[in-house]
Amino acid sequence: MNVLTINHAQKSFAELGVLKDISLTVDEGEVVSVIGPSGSGKSTLLRCATFLETLDAGEIAYMGKKAAWDEGGKAVYAKNLNAFRQCFGLVFQQFNLFPHRSVLQNVMDAPLRVQKRGRGEVEDEARQLLEKLGLAEKADAYPCQLSGGQQQRVSIARALAMNPEILFFDEPTSALDPELTGEVLRVIRRLAEDKMTMVIVTHEMEFARVVSDRVIFMDGGVIVEQGDPNQVLVDPTQERTQQFLKTYQA
Repeated sequence: MNVLTINHAQKSFAELGVLKDISLTVDEGEVVSVIGPSGSGKSTLLRCATFLETLDAGEIAYMGKKAAWDEGGKAVYAKNLNAFRQCFGLVFQQFNLFPHRSVLQNVMDAPLRVQKRGRGEVEDEARQLLEKLGLAEKADAYPCQLSGGQQQRVSIARALAMNPEILFFDEPTSALDPELTGEVLRVIRRLAEDKMTMVIVTHEMEFARVVSDRVIFMDGGVIVEQGDPNQVLVDPTQERTQQFLKTYQA
């Protein structure tokens, strides 16, 4: 089952083409890592997939249903995008937690406000998620009282609380020091073992090699190469991929 399908996605800012005819699918239970240099379009691809930006042209479908489609070379969006937003969770670089709400309140907010679920059920699930992510004792703490790694784990719990079909991560460790990075990557690896469908924009090459089912290398707004992590990251076929990995290892 294709959880996410993107066809011929195009996005420009002013005269700058950031996405140039990108097509990809993500299957249920699959972990896809997206790598590439700064400015390659990785984060814009995630922002378009999660409707934070609108495509100029192309299609986006979740669970086989089209959220955006092409009409005469222009992307047209479904009226009920909120229904599609229930399909995914998004974990940002900078955590984006509500500073004036406790950890538990941050995790409970969207299921209560967006999904209109019962408070007792939502609180039970939120506490279970915090337990799973090693944060049970931090339920009543506020974001300012947490380390960066703990804040990012709360962000992951908050995304999981919506029971999404797919999780998107946009450079989830870029704001963390190496010790805290490992803490967050261990959580993502456990989610992969649980067969959570994920798309991860990352600069952690070894992590991408170990955790991913597929790695996509982007540059200049196009997918240059994709495939098995060992093939793409250890023995890439495209010269541009080879150059990128050499500079990364230098």
